[in-house]
Amino acid sequence: MAAAPVARNDFSFFHGLRVRWSEVDPQGIVFNGNYLTYADVATTEYYRHLGVNYPADLLRGGGDLFAVKTTLEYLAPAHFDDWLEMGVRVSRLGRSSLTFQVAIWNDEQLLTLGELIYAYAGDDRTSQPLPDWLRGKINEFERRSPDQ
Repeated sequence: MAAAPVARNDFSFFHGLRVRWSEVDPQGIVFNGNYLTYADVATTEYYRHLGVNYPADLLRGGGDLFAVKTTLEYLAPAHFDDWLEMGVRVSRLGRSSLTFQVAIWNDEQLLTLGELIYAYAGDDRTSQPLPDWLRGKINEFERRSPDQ
């Protein structure tokens, strides 16, 4: 994933958090694996913002979302006690998958870009179409036509 120009106004949802001491490595910067945790926390809060009780609402329908690909691009480090803001958006809705784009900022500096792809499947992990109610909530929030 190449660093494409990303601006804050590309995102309608943000979640913030402060870097804790336990998240930095001996170099004094956030350990690289923690950025994925930050992205996961931010996508969970995105669902909450949409009124989705994740994972309970999906499980009631007989399926769940499974991570199939995650990409992070590190542009600059975060440090202990930095206030980070994560922008989250659904950049693609497929038949049975969705792609989140996550961007992490410290003040005006873009630190990390991420892409998280999830597939919707049943208990047997067989692909199923995304539930219409979920697709509708995402399309309404992201203000796009249902075929995008």
